[in-house]
Amino acid sequence: MFLRHERSIKEFMENYPIVSTLVIIHLVLWLIIDFLALPFGIAIENWGIGMNFLIAEGQYWRLFTPIFLHGDLMHAIFNSFSLVLFGPALEQMIGKSKFLLAYFGAGIIGNIGTFFFGPLNYWHLGASGAIFGLFGIYIFMVMNRKHLIDQGSAQVITTILIIGLIMTFLRSGINIYAHLFGFIGGFIIAPLALTNARPYFPWRTKRRYYRDDDIQFDPNRWKKKRWVPAKVRKNWLLILIGILAAIGLLSRIF
Repeated sequence: MFLRHERSIKEFMENYPIVSTLVIIHLVLWLIIDFLALPFGIAIENWGIGMNFLIAEGQYWRLFTPIFLHGDLMHAIFNSFSLVLFGPALEQMIGKSKFLLAYFGAGIIGNIGTFFFGPLNYWHLGASGAIFGLFGIYIFMVMNRKHLIDQGSAQVITTILIIGLIMTFLRSGINIYAHLFGFIGGFIIAPLALTNARPYFPWRTKRRYYRDDDIQFDPNRWKKKRWVPAKVRKNWLLILIGILAAIGLLSRIF
């Protein structure tokens, strides 16, 4: 379930548009807020960051908007990588609408938990609560919907969850409330999200590929050749993430 079988970034985006869109939003917001520090980007961060004091004042949208924001590049990349790893199987199994409901529902529950149990001056941002909500759904599968998940994947998700919970309490600067309540939220939402769910099969979303000896008509055969190599065009998002990661690391060094 957690191994990628797509041949390119383009194929991944076509098969899993919700996960792909969320990852792009993470990176674009980091770019305009932290890297370029554009004025409207800073305004977006100030408007969307989770602050318990302002939520108590009635700014309830801050229970939702922090899910899109991240503190730095490594934070954005780590959460995006986790989403790419654990999101596609669920997006295929339960469909786009239910995936959105489960993802944002768990994230909001995590932020509600942060509001009620965190100090009044506590501020937070990040998609970790929503991602832990995905873990909650998978653990519900392991416990109550065993036909939806194979034994190997069940062992993988259980091990990663245990490691994630341990790191939640050992590392500083982590929103413990969002992790715990996001996981609980995902577990609670799971019965609804998994209604009519089908087991994950990677070939269900695969497109048909022709053999080299098949006779085909290429309507674009007369067009000029593109100067950008095909491998670069297919994997542009992965290359972009690598460049952004390198920029983030260099900015910390210098």
